[in-house]
Amino acid sequence: MSFSEKWAIDRRLVSATLFLSLFGIAMIYSAGQVEVPNVVTERAWLSQLRWLLVALLGFTVLSRIPMPWIEWAAHPIYVLGIILLGVTLIIGEGRGTAAGVKSFIRLGGFGFQPAEIAKIATILWLAQNLSDRDSPLRTLRDLVKPGAIVALPLGLVMLQPDLGTSLAFVGILFAMLYWAATPVWLLALVASPVVGLFLAYDTVVWSTYILIVIACMVLFLRSRLFLFESVALVLANFASATLARPLWNSLANYQRNRILVFLDPEVDPRGAGYQVIQSKVAIGSGEFWGQGFTQGAQKRLDFLPEQHTDFIFSVVGEELGFVGTTLLILLFGYVLIRLLRLAAVSDSSFAGLSLLGIFGAWLVHVLVNIGMTAGVVPVTGIPLPFVSYGGTFLVMSWVAVALAVRLSHERI
Repeated sequence: MSFSEKWAIDRRLVSATLFLSLFGIAMIYSAGQVEVPNVVTERAWLSQLRWLLVALLGFTVLSRIPMPWIEWAAHPIYVLGIILLGVTLIIGEGRGTAAGVKSFIRLGGFGFQPAEIAKIATILWLAQNLSDRDSPLRTLRDLVKPGAIVALPLGLVMLQPDLGTSLAFVGILFAMLYWAATPVWLLALVASPVVGLFLAYDTVVWSTYILIVIACMVLFLRSRLFLFESVALVLANFASATLARPLWNSLANYQRNRILVFLDPEVDPRGAGYQVIQSKVAIGSGEFWGQGFTQGAQKRLDFLPEQHTDFIFSVVGEELGFVGTTLLILLFGYVLIRLLRLAAVSDSSFAGLSLLGIFGAWLVHVLVNIGMTAGVVPVTGIPLPFVSYGGTFLVMSWVAVALAVRLSHERI
């Protein structure tokens, strides 16, 4: 195989993600154009541009690494990711509005977010474990090891506590389990305790839900579940309901307020509901064509909080309108569909599973970020891939692109 063939890349995926990155820099620049000067936001686009150059350099190197090397490194990288997450809980620090979240490690003038490294590490290690199986996942017992691989980093991220990033690990797990031919009914059962946790706010609603779960197991799944697994699943649902109140009490005030504001933003319009209200106003004011690049009124008057990071989509909606947001969503859809197509044609189980892990993480980021700016999901502080400001997130997103093009091209 010639050198050019070894370094063949999927130009469609790379072109789409490069466009998203450059578009993100442009919108970050626009977010810094406000009536009241702010040194941080004014220079954020230059910092993002420097991080993009670093990311592209890393992409150039990583996209040349043979797939056997990537498989070999999966376990060491996973261990490193877990160690970094543990260290983060000890010496980590917060930033911006998430000052109380220990999510960054600072070494001199350099800071990075270990959770982003842990996401890639989890994808690779889970892909290797699932690809090494001789038989498909058919019972709850089969899901114990894959679940533990994801639960460890997810739990450490939750302890920071970074609820937004932890959702990406959930997306990784379910996307990869689905690609590993895990029955949908089994995935639904695994997710049922989480659903029950959110329904535990009302006794009648939760009681109805648990009766439905039990009925499904008895009527439809009796021949597929062992007695032990059935009992364990019911107990897990009861445990989640029991833990609902302690978990609620353990949340920081701002986290509880975000959930309450999601149900009714007008509960605290000048406090926790301010972000959501201003975001919806900004997106709505863009109407069809938008107010023009750098011309968004909500943004220029600095009414829109975190407009260069978590709420960058609100700036897009205000300045580029329905047309701009629709094109952006379609481009994200293209990237995600491209990952699925690359996975579908791959003849390596490890490669296909890794691509689905990347797909699951990005899908969660896109849906939750856009959803929170539109007020349809609680504000969780999760960035928009390639578009939101953030050095570690941008670099690791391009690491994921490098892995995607390498794994989709090489056959072993």
